[in-house]
Amino acid sequence: MAEQADAFVFFGATGDLAFKQIFPALQEMVVNGTLEVPIVGVALSGANWTVEDLRKRAHDSLAAHGPVDETAFAKLSGLLRYVDGNYDDPATFAALRRELGDAKYLVHYLAVPPALFGTVAKGLAGANCVEDARIVIEKPFGHDQASAQALDAVLHEFFPEDNVYRLDHFLGKDSVENIVYLRFANPLFEPIWNRNYVDSIQITMAEDFDVADRAAFYDAVGTIRDVFQNHLLAVISNLCMEPPSEGSPSSARDARATLMKAVRPLAATDIVRGQYAGYQDHEGVRQNSTTETFVAVRLFIDNWRWAGVPIYVRSGKCLPETATEITVRFKRPPHVVFDEVVSPDSSHLRMRISPDISIGLGVRVKRLGDDIVGEDVELALVEQAAHALPPYVRLLGDALKGDDQLFSRSDLIDAEWRVVDGVLGQGTPVYPYEKGAWGPDVAGAIIGEHGPWITPFITKSDTKGSPEKAKS
Repeated sequence: MAEQADAFVFFGATGDLAFKQIFPALQEMVVNGTLEVPIVGVALSGANWTVEDLRKRAHDSLAAHGPVDETAFAKLSGLLRYVDGNYDDPATFAALRRELGDAKYLVHYLAVPPALFGTVAKGLAGANCVEDARIVIEKPFGHDQASAQALDAVLHEFFPEDNVYRLDHFLGKDSVENIVYLRFANPLFEPIWNRNYVDSIQITMAEDFDVADRAAFYDAVGTIRDVFQNHLLAVISNLCMEPPSEGSPSSARDARATLMKAVRPLAATDIVRGQYAGYQDHEGVRQNSTTETFVAVRLFIDNWRWAGVPIYVRSGKCLPETATEITVRFKRPPHVVFDEVVSPDSSHLRMRISPDISIGLGVRVKRLGDDIVGEDVELALVEQAAHALPPYVRLLGDALKGDDQLFSRSDLIDAEWRVVDGVLGQGTPVYPYEKGAWGPDVAGAIIGEHGPWITPFITKSDTKGSPEKAKS
């Protein structure tokens, strides 16, 4: 573990990500006592901002996404500094160095487009701000495998790999970390977590809203790059990796990377892309755009544990609800003891990642009465996500401590791009679907005999009634 940081620098301090996520996280870190060092915001405001303007921006952010804790905000305001200037101007970085004073163990957080990562890194190097410093970058880490490798080469000119922290906020979610804990802390699951007992796995990441003001960004990215290559493959790595070695700080990262290197690259026959009706009416979307707003894929992992087990993943916008959920279906016993037709849903483990955290175990029980007839039930535990530590609070706090376990390493990112690289072009059609549908009908062909797709579980946090299983 590296030294505790003595200053936090964040580029893009006037931007949308800072407004929606970073200022609320910084206030909570102040409340928790995990942030007590100077915070230097860097941006080109276009209006020659001062630190007072940044403090007002921070207060407006908290009023919109807070709430404001005035005591904590007063302390946060006292820690704030500001540098206004172009990222390609050495004077900007000279001013930053002056604001940092004698601070040595710096954390540089880049809430800026990836095209500026190299420019910022070069500027930091020219101002003596890289020695013993860590750089935290946001996804997307490149646009494909080749560009990700080129980005790594640029960053590694100024920062060693151990000091590059690639932030995927999904890895900072308690519910995603709990996948690993649930697997390896409970003796019930590990013996059956393999190809001998698991029939198939389904993962759904659904959003009931459209691209809104992100249309121009989204049209250059699409669902595969926006959430599948990073968030969803990160979930799969936690779900399917081998047990980390005890006592090794990097063992979990090693296990994730090893698993991802075994995932078979996607072919055109493994994917269905879709686009919701009206997508091309958004300002910023190209005419006749073929960018996908929905994707369904079939994955296989070519290793001893998972050989032959299909993993089905779907994600999209303008779907019927907003939820992210995993369902692991177990194989039925080879001999039917009771004379009845049993649904494959009767034996499963369900893990819900958002909007709440829940775990459900599907079992079959006998109905009351003389007849030996069963019914499917689910034993469910539900915990509201409001009790979880927000991902940016956890991850930025870890970066300040020099704890990189929940950050993505370059070999993991390279392996993730290898999985999707072959289907990033225009080789697969884009099927239309109506808003409020579960994507295009043809998505059912991907899942085939292991279908149908499992609709995420509706819990009391989603409806005014008691928990019930949603109907497709």
